[in-house]
Amino acid sequence: MKSALYLACAFALTSACPAGEIPLDPGAPLPKPDMKWMDVSGKEISLNGAKGSNGLLVVFGSNQCPYMVRNQDRLRSICALAHKNNIGVVMVNSNEANRADGDSFSAMKAYAAQHSFQYYYILDKNAELADAFDANHTPECYLFDKKSRLVYKGAIDDSPGNAEAVKTRHLQNAITELVAGKPVTTSTSSTLGCNIKRNR
Repeated sequence: MKSALYLACAFALTSACPAGEIPLDPGAPLPKPDMKWMDVSGKEISLNGAKGSNGLLVVFGSNQCPYMVRNQDRLRSICALAHKNNIGVVMVNSNEANRADGDSFSAMKAYAAQHSFQYYYILDKNAELADAFDANHTPECYLFDKKSRLVYKGAIDDSPGNAEAVKTRHLQNAITELVAGKPVTTSTSSTLGCNIKRNR
């Protein structure tokens, strides 16, 4: 009886959460760590290859989203902080439905050059990474420790729409605590941004 009930519950959960859309919770391992993705440099890189000695920051972004524009300076600062603390940085463009427009690979290269990216900016073909991470907005951030375990996911801070109204810098605090060897106090936060443009 218990086995039948367990199987019924498992089936219900699987049906409710299609493959690739199961939320990635703190403590989860880095998805697709060794799969290769095309960077704007023309080289193929993996998330494991991009990881630093203290971990990896993955940011889902895009070229035209107004929230990316509002967060550009904050993104630059937080990525510099990550690099300074030996945390690798990868920005991911999963906007497959916009490849013929503002999120083409050539547009990504131009965007990276315009903003002087000092980190990887990869094209997520068929939004495979976005599905694996259950990422839905730009910008949306995922911080992993040196063991490739998720310690924080969510927004850069508590005011994505207005830099002047920021009270809590969630991602900065998470990086500081991670590098200090402390548990991350706030491991999740709500994200606000443009929807990732999947082809479905």
